[in-house]
Amino acid sequence: MTNDFTATNASAATRDGAIATPGKIIAVHLNYPSRAAQRGRTPAKPSYFLKPASSVAPTGATIERPAGTELLAFEGEIAIVIGRPARRVSPADGWSHVASVTAANDFGIYDLRAADKGSNVRSKGGDGFTPLGPGLLPAASVDPDALRVRTWVNGTLVQDDTSDTLLFPFGQLVADLSQLMTLETGDVILTGTPAGSSVVVPGDVVEVEVDAPDAPGAPSTGRLVTTVTHGTAAFGDFGTKPAVDDLQRVEAWGSEEELAAAVAAGRSSAPLAEPVEAGATGAEAGVLTDELREQIAGVAVATLSVALRKRGYHDIFIEGVSSNHPGDRIVGVAKTLRFIPFRPDLFASHGGGFNAQKLAFDTVRPGEVLVVEARGERGTGTVGDVLALRAQVRGAAGIVTDGGVRDFDAVAGFEIPVFSRGSHPSVLGRRHVPWEVDVTIACGGAAVQPGDVIVGDGDGVIVIPPQLVGEVVAEAAEQERQDAYVAEQVAAGASVDGLFPMNAEWLARYRTAVAGAEASEPAR
Repeated sequence: MTNDFTATNASAATRDGAIATPGKIIAVHLNYPSRAAQRGRTPAKPSYFLKPASSVAPTGATIERPAGTELLAFEGEIAIVIGRPARRVSPADGWSHVASVTAANDFGIYDLRAADKGSNVRSKGGDGFTPLGPGLLPAASVDPDALRVRTWVNGTLVQDDTSDTLLFPFGQLVADLSQLMTLETGDVILTGTPAGSSVVVPGDVVEVEVDAPDAPGAPSTGRLVTTVTHGTAAFGDFGTKPAVDDLQRVEAWGSEEELAAAVAAGRSSAPLAEPVEAGATGAEAGVLTDELREQIAGVAVATLSVALRKRGYHDIFIEGVSSNHPGDRIVGVAKTLRFIPFRPDLFASHGGGFNAQKLAFDTVRPGEVLVVEARGERGTGTVGDVLALRAQVRGAAGIVTDGGVRDFDAVAGFEIPVFSRGSHPSVLGRRHVPWEVDVTIACGGAAVQPGDVIVGDGDGVIVIPPQLVGEVVAEAAEQERQDAYVAEQVAAGASVDGLFPMNAEWLARYRTAVAGAEASEPAR
């Protein structure tokens, strides 16, 4: 490790404790699966924003939370420093243009995001908003897939992740950016933050460290230390002033629970007036972006289930259901409806009029999957043609019930996918009382909560907790790519011995093939 930014990185050098100016600071929006899952979206390709050189600060500096703001958030990151200029390089060659890595803290003010319209100029461009250092790890001495980034707030570890989980490895970032611009000696790329980013308040001390724990000597950058102070200069009327709402507060703190805990601890004075978009489910909260839906569409339920089992989720199958359209897939977030066993007095009080069943079908939102708990009872219908048509008109992504379907042939004529235990001509009141909506239910032996992600295909239907969907889909998509490669080799005559599953030799061949394919793609 070197203790300052050396002459090979002169434009990002530290001299006498002060950091010289990098030519460019480029930051990645989302790169860690843990953070993507927290945000509810997983990008297919990297995206970026610029930070001004004046935002750089050394270790031991202070950062001012501007007067009139409340949501200053830290983001511990691995920063890579360009050594050799890069222009139109390949992903395989990208790392060779990196001279060193260091620790970074990508601070931002949520109160100013609205004014930026995505540019992050005001929210992340303030003086001192990009601490770097204190030391450098020479790129030649570390494995880019074996780096660790950790963050502490007031001595408590709050972020801990490793570079082998990155959606977009360092070499790919260098290659992608070099398609558009020359990366010059000393330019800095902030490579993304893992889960755990949250709000800090005046008086807090934030520390970020990057190390290579498996390398000889376990080299470390040392801890990059920043103390938060309170600003006193008010914003003028000649520009957009800070503004926050409950959604921004939840995003900044990480969750409604964390915000509530911060209020209870006296670290936030702004409790939620009500849950964010009360009554809304994951579809409205952005759990499933169009990009993530597209990714899921290319991944089999069987592959997703393997990724979930690795995380200890075994009872995520909605057992015994199949689609009324062979080859149908469903992808959406759950809206739930619960039936209880029939009882005359309860049916009299809850079965008539605009009951829970009708409410569920009349309020399902675009992109939602209506999931019905019927206790596995297939001896009566739980949905018929009129309600199925209502769900289709409202834009529902599908219907899943562990009971029967009435008017089965008519429902099969609709476009909306319906997964059920089969047909039955009886009306609802034979076995069920429509009881409640938007609650946790059991469907086909699986627990389902409103906002859970529902995926179905010919193999069945599974439930994915929303906080896991980003990382599970990313892992499953990579497994699908590996499986496709194995199939190609088998079709070409290769033995399955050592290939299925791939041993170290075959895995190395696969990675070489992927790198070669990426390198041959034309520059965009």
